[in-house]
Amino acid sequence: MTKIRHTFLLLAVILLPVMGYAQQFSFAFVTDTHIGGNTAEEDLRRTVADINANDSLKFVVITGDITEFGADNELKLAKQILDGLNKPWHIIAGNHDANWSESGSNTFRKVFGAETFAFTYNGYLFAGTSSGPNMRMGPGQVPRENIVWLDSVITNMKDPAMPVIYLNHYPQDSAQNNWYEALDRLKQRNVQLILCGHGHQNHKYSFEGIPGVMGRSNLRAKDSVGGYNIVTVANDTASFAVRKPLLESMPVWQKVALSNHHFNQDKITYARPSYGVNQKYDQVKTLWEYQDDSDVGAGTATYKNLVIATNTKGEVYALNSKTGKREWVFKTEGKIYSTPAVGHGYVVVGSSDNNIYGLKAASGKLAWKTVTSKPVLGSPVIHDKTAYVGGSDGHFRALDLRTGNVKWDFDQVKGFVVTKPLLYEGNVYFGCWNNDFYALDQKTGELAWKWNNGATNRMFSPAACYPVAANGNVFIVAPDRYMTALDAGTGQVQWREKRDSVRVRESMGLSADGKLVYVKTMDGQLYGVSTTADSMQLAWKSGLQLPYELAPSAIVESRGIVYVPSHSGMASAVDRQTGKVLWKHKISNSLMNPVMPLGKNQVVVSTMDGKISCLQFKPDNK
Repeated sequence: MTKIRHTFLLLAVILLPVMGYAQQFSFAFVTDTHIGGNTAEEDLRRTVADINANDSLKFVVITGDITEFGADNELKLAKQILDGLNKPWHIIAGNHDANWSESGSNTFRKVFGAETFAFTYNGYLFAGTSSGPNMRMGPGQVPRENIVWLDSVITNMKDPAMPVIYLNHYPQDSAQNNWYEALDRLKQRNVQLILCGHGHQNHKYSFEGIPGVMGRSNLRAKDSVGGYNIVTVANDTASFAVRKPLLESMPVWQKVALSNHHFNQDKITYARPSYGVNQKYDQVKTLWEYQDDSDVGAGTATYKNLVIATNTKGEVYALNSKTGKREWVFKTEGKIYSTPAVGHGYVVVGSSDNNIYGLKAASGKLAWKTVTSKPVLGSPVIHDKTAYVGGSDGHFRALDLRTGNVKWDFDQVKGFVVTKPLLYEGNVYFGCWNNDFYALDQKTGELAWKWNNGATNRMFSPAACYPVAANGNVFIVAPDRYMTALDAGTGQVQWREKRDSVRVRESMGLSADGKLVYVKTMDGQLYGVSTTADSMQLAWKSGLQLPYELAPSAIVESRGIVYVPSHSGMASAVDRQTGKVLWKHKISNSLMNPVMPLGKNQVVVSTMDGKISCLQFKPDNK
């Protein structure tokens, strides 16, 4: 029996009517293995050996955070260990596998065969979806394509009475920004239990009336060995007991009654995201909206009457800027998290299929393709008929815009690049997921200088912000909550500050006059930091107050308006001079990419759940 069951081979089995329901059975519930951590490999090997020695276990489910950093070598090691199991196993990704993935989550799909699983056992349907955030820090999210897949599985069940057990890495609540999309679909059927990980400890939940159980991490933490849960289904009850591998079984710590709750007849109203802000600021209207069936994990670009976008299905496509209708589409073979750049009639974009593409902007026709040895998740910048872009293969390249030929290639990047580089005073500046920040000579690609933030954890790298520069300094913010000003010519630290009252992360931008660096805090405030002061001087503050905020998307100023994206699908417009909030508009509840101004009083906004909207607003009457 194969260990990984692929979606299309399973559907025929899943959709068949089931004549009878469960006899007693047991399975292993493993989660948060974090391969790449100190003891993770030993802990997982021990668990595999223990599961193999237990003939009563019929299969294994593994619910995310398989690795520590989503690295290719970590994923391959996890697969090699799990291949030692002597019974079927089924696996999904968690935020650690997706948010810092050098492959744009492509390696998980290649190594394990799929991002989702569905199978039946003893009259139960088990359905699992992966979860992010994918490549961009924010709340958890079930990818749009996984939601579409789940909808297909649920909708096409031939036996609506079949009990359903749903698995996801996150708890199915507001810890995920689209928790309700999965729940609303599951409630159409006989969903009886939800299993999750993420919290590293055993815990019982109720997800809008659906019983839920979080499993402990497989890591040993402060104990001598790790552990996992053995789940036994019998007499309409699921019993959970921790197993300490190769040592002992602990007493049952939780029993969950399994029953048909008839949620499809439920009249109870549950909390859902509010869009009331759109009524408050009714000067904003949606001209058109496009709904993709996969994630839109990058910003947009514009060419004449076209809006150029990408998705995680691997497509680059153009929407009519007046109607939102698709005009052309070009397909790559990997997920795209690279914001396209447009110049001189060309679109340049990287793909996780190990290629950089040059397309004709008017038609989407392929002009050239440059092969790399790993995915390209970085966003390009075009200047003077040259495209500059970093990849996951340790290379940063300058390409001829018309041919794709490599003008120069810096091959000494120690981590992978996901950011949009900055061109300033003859240098190219960018960060990577190895705590390093680079300055390369724009003409030759030679290293001008390199700075390291000194962090011991790669997750604190200055990798996701779009750096800005003014008055001879380059400014960056990072997950370590420091803001840093570096001398653009030498890389010397001009100042570096961390304030508990101004908790910056990756979201930043430069004012049009170059006097301010806009920074958004984790507490939802928007400040302007002076570009001329010799310290982190707060020279401007807006009236904007958002809830807790994580979205790393860049802040943009255009025509005297500052546009601020959020992780809850809302764009805010702030007056540059007064700091007054001009308007807010919410298009979804998912992380928003950078806002793109589109002419006077129009902007294009997009979110990770595949929505792209063109908004038109009335100017503020001051």
